Amino acid sequence: MTGVPKIDKPRHSDTVQRGMSVIVKIAGKSSALRHEVEVILGERIKDVAVYESLVGAELGKGDILIVVGDDRDVLQTLHTVSHIDAAVLAVSREASRGFLSQVMLEDLPDALEKIRSGQFSMEGITALEVRIDEHNPVIAINEAALFSQISATLVEYSLHIDGELLWRDLADGLIISTPLGSSGYSLSAGGPLIHHAARALAIVPVNSIDMTRRPLIVGDKSLISVESISSRGGAEVIVDGLLRIPVDEGLVVKAFEPPIKLIRLNGPSPIFSKIEKKIHLAEELLDTPPSAKLILKTIEYEGPLTYSQLLKKTMLPERTLRHALNILVSKRLLARRPLTRDARQKLYYIPAGELTGEPRASE
Repeated sequence: MTGVPKIDKPRHSDTVQRGMSVIVKIAGKSSALRHEVEVILGERIKDVAVYESLVGAELGKGDILIVVGDDRDVLQTLHTVSHIDAAVLAVSREASRGFLSQVMLEDLPDALEKIRSGQFSMEGITALEVRIDEHNPVIAINEAALFSQISATLVEYSLHIDGELLWRDLADGLIISTPLGSSGYSLSAGGPLIHHAARALAIVPVNSIDMTRRPLIVGDKSLISVESISSRGGAEVIVDGLLRIPVDEGLVVKAFEPPIKLIRLNGPSPIFSKIEKKIHLAEELLDTPPSAKLILKTIEYEGPLTYSQLLKKTMLPERTLRHALNILVSKRLLARRPLTRDARQKLYYIPAGELTGEPRASE
């Protein structure tokens, strides 16, 4: 792969219109959201096909897929269509810190008009191909993270770049991140911000016992191998916060080919304003205790959690947990609402379009 090349935009509207299908994918099976999309599109609804699931949808090379939802919905869709040479436009229902959304839902008709008239470009973004224990590879848009399956347990591993041993380490974990993912969990673990057009990947040790283990930037043509993995209770690889895959021996990571295509509408890129928000967030966290940062990291990666789930996952004392939650809520970095199935419990979440539903009953 040659990095994140710019893909030439269509030269005129006829090129866009001939042989191109526009499909709108809405998050979940929500009749209310489907109705909202149909009302907003109005007469333009006849020019698109609206789906709640892409099973059975005829999506092929050169088509455009519009995903209405938060970043998690977009990531799930990209995992599904990564093998198809189609371009994706992310549409959000509300303001979000996410990097993927390009337009708001109410602006979708104008966005469709720009697409039809060729006023857009397609940007190739770097994704990861992650092969775990010789199994079939999976795709990561943001990152692949190695952690123990038991909270507060160290992982031992050796890191190899292009076949050469770089280091052996004992740490809380290891994150391998794309430029797009560098503003997420990797950043909160001490990793660098990488410009979205950079031809690079980030390797970030998480709380290593060796202070010389620092975040490492490698080229996007590098072959990254993590071997000799050992952890009490077993280790797992977490892909984009969506997939949890147990790992016994090791994983191999490289840039995925071809690049994932995202549609960028003509005009100022929203990327830099969102990076600025990330910097402001980091400044807000400077005077917060480590327990609050741990909670924020956990919810950012796990999704919305109840108090009892946070107690179990963070292993913090109850008094410490309550104090840290109060700080995060007062700073509006977290919000809470009653749990639908039990109003006595509160669900804590990041109020930035990251709420994806109730926690699983098994948790």
